[in-house]
Amino acid sequence: MATTITLESLTKRFDGAPGAKGGGATVAVDSVSLTIDAGELFFLLGPSGCGKTTLLRMVAGFIDPTSGRILFDTGAGVRDVTHLPPNKRNTGMVFQSYALWPHMTVAANVAFGLTIRKVSAEEKQRRVREALAAVQMEQYADRRPNQLSGGQQQRVALARALVIRPDVLLLDEPLSNLDAKLRNELRSEIRRICKEARGVAADGAGGGSGITAIYVTHDQKEALSMADRVAIVNRGRIEQLGPPGELYRRPRTRFVAEFLGETNILPGTLLERGGAAGPGLALVRTAAGEFVSAVLSPDLAAQTTDVAVSIRPEAWRLDNSAGRNTLPGRVAEATYLGETEQLVVELPGGARVKVAHLNPGASARTGEAVTVSAAPADVVVLPS
Repeated sequence: MATTITLESLTKRFDGAPGAKGGGATVAVDSVSLTIDAGELFFLLGPSGCGKTTLLRMVAGFIDPTSGRILFDTGAGVRDVTHLPPNKRNTGMVFQSYALWPHMTVAANVAFGLTIRKVSAEEKQRRVREALAAVQMEQYADRRPNQLSGGQQQRVALARALVIRPDVLLLDEPLSNLDAKLRNELRSEIRRICKEARGVAADGAGGGSGITAIYVTHDQKEALSMADRVAIVNRGRIEQLGPPGELYRRPRTRFVAEFLGETNILPGTLLERGGAAGPGLALVRTAAGEFVSAVLSPDLAAQTTDVAVSIRPEAWRLDNSAGRNTLPGRVAEATYLGETEQLVVELPGGARVKVAHLNPGASARTGEAVTVSAAPADVVVLPS
C-alpha cells in the first residue's frame, strides 16, 4: 500500500558562523505542515534558496530537523521517522547528478541497494530486470554509465531508486541537467512510472496504486505538466498549495501569480464586492480602466482597498466587443511566431501589458490601434 506522509510544524534553522556578518541563524524551513496523500506525485516548487531542497532532504533523513515531526503511514501503522537515519526509512532518492558508479554496469548500479539489503541472487536478478523494464532500459543492462546519454543515465538512476521498493520516492531536480527535448520526453515517463509503480509485500501481494513521490524543481512547466498537487515554497514557507490548474488560474498572492508563468500586474483600488458589479464579482479601478473580477484572493482582508489585478497574457482577447473589461490600446511591440503572436499593448494611462494572440491571421503592426478584453473569470484580484 502506498504511503501517506505528514509533516507537522517542520522547521530547520542553520546557525550562523561565529563572528559572521549578520550573526544569527538562517531559517531555511519555517514551520511547514502538510499531508501528502498515498500514491500522490507531489511537487515542491520555488526559486533557488527558498528551502524546498532542505525540506526534501529532511524527509530523506539527510538533514535533521530543528523541530517538528515527519510521519510515514504505510497502512500498517504510523511511523515517526523524524530522526531515523536514511537507511531505516525505506526511501528511494533520485539525484540531479545521477550519482551512478562509473566502474559498474547498469545492472550492477541498479542492484546496489539490493546487495546492501542482502537480497538473494535470484530475487535480485528478477527485480533488476523488472526495474530496468519499467524505465525501458533492459537492453542496456551490460553497459557502463559513460556509454549512455544523460537521459539514459537518469532512467538508470530512477530504476535504482525503484528497485528497492521504497515507501517514498524522492526526486531532487532530476531533469535539470538535461536538454529541453529530453526533459519533455522524460516528464511523461516519470509520471507514468510513478503511477504504475507497485509496492510488493513479502508474500508477493500487490500493494497500492502507484508510489508516493515528492519532486523538487524550480521549473514551472515540469510542475504544471506532471504534478497531482504543487506546493509553492517561498522563504521557507508554503505560499500556496493545490492542483496545478488551481494555482495557475486562482493564485492567492502576487508571488504565486508572477512565479507560476507570465502575468500582467496592474495596481488598483477595490471599489466594491458584489453590489453593482454583480453577485460574486468585484469592481476594481486601475490607471488603465475599471475591471470586473470573478476571482478574489482569499488572502484579501475584509476592509482592503489597495489591490493588484493579475491577468495572464493568453487571457486577453483582441476584439471590438463592448462587453466588460474591454479597453482601447495601441500595439507597442509585436513578435510573430506563427501559431501565436506576442504583443505588448499600451493601455490608457500608459500601462503596458503582454498579450498572447493565438492563431493570428496576420502580424500586427507597431502603432496599430487595437481593443483588448478579458473575461471576469480571468481577472484575479490579489493583495497589493
